[in-house]
Amino acid sequence: MNPAEAVTAAERLTGEQVTGTRPLGGSVFEVTLGDGRTAVAKRGSGRTAVAAEAAGLRWPGESGDVAVPAVLGSDEDWLLSEYVPPGSASAGAAEEFGRGLAWLHLRGAPAFGSPPPDGPADAWMGLAPMRNEPCPDWPAFFATHRIAPYVRTAAEQGLYSARQVAVFDEVRARLPDLAGPPEPPARLHGDTWSGNIHWGHDGQVWLIDPAAHGGHRETDLAMLAVFGLPHLDRVLGAYEDEAAAAGSPLAPGRRERTGLHQLHFLLVHAVLFGGGYARQALAAAQEALRAR
Repeated sequence: MNPAEAVTAAERLTGEQVTGTRPLGGSVFEVTLGDGRTAVAKRGSGRTAVAAEAAGLRWPGESGDVAVPAVLGSDEDWLLSEYVPPGSASAGAAEEFGRGLAWLHLRGAPAFGSPPPDGPADAWMGLAPMRNEPCPDWPAFFATHRIAPYVRTAAEQGLYSARQVAVFDEVRARLPDLAGPPEPPARLHGDTWSGNIHWGHDGQVWLIDPAAHGGHRETDLAMLAVFGLPHLDRVLGAYEDEAAAAGSPLAPGRRERTGLHQLHFLLVHAVLFGGGYARQALAAAQEALRAR
């Protein structure tokens, strides 16, 4: 993509002259503004992508529990947000992040599947569409909006046989039992794989590229482990201690439910990138059934 488009968008959204630009990959650019600020200019991947991401940054960021880049401006095509220079991972930052994430989740959400305030129901996870639709409980939400559409698409792509689809159907049917004790809806970032956990130069962990919605807090925790995260044990330990101290300990059996809560992430990647992720998603579904 021509960086001139990012320059034009940044100047339009801020009223500041852009004095420098640097590509960060794909349709994402670092831009330096005339007032000295540095920002990230990102072109949306779909009609509602910018609105969903802007709302998804504001919602987790409003409480200050975790560090989230500020939204500097947006329109139908471009999102301009605060640029945070990268730093090194540290145990102290990991523990602070774990404590903050526990409090973010406890801020709650209106319902399972609710979008962020002012966010569209039709959102995105990466390049995949994602529907945020309020549901009465987490099993109904997860089965309807986080498993079924992606299994159907994967089957249409030839990634799953009818017998393999039946495994996911069984998971959906048994979700009320597989999910563990009922919990109130949590305020989720929604896409906490390691690439969206940004270790900043200021010694903080920053959450970027959200797929925010009201969901089950174990989903954010499970996604932290998908590709590995530096000091993950520190994050989870601090989280568990803070949640317990706040009177909302995690339910027993969380580790056994990790694969269940990774299903949506893996299915999205199966639809976008193919067979290897399809096999991982199927294995996670089978393991979830064996765990009960």
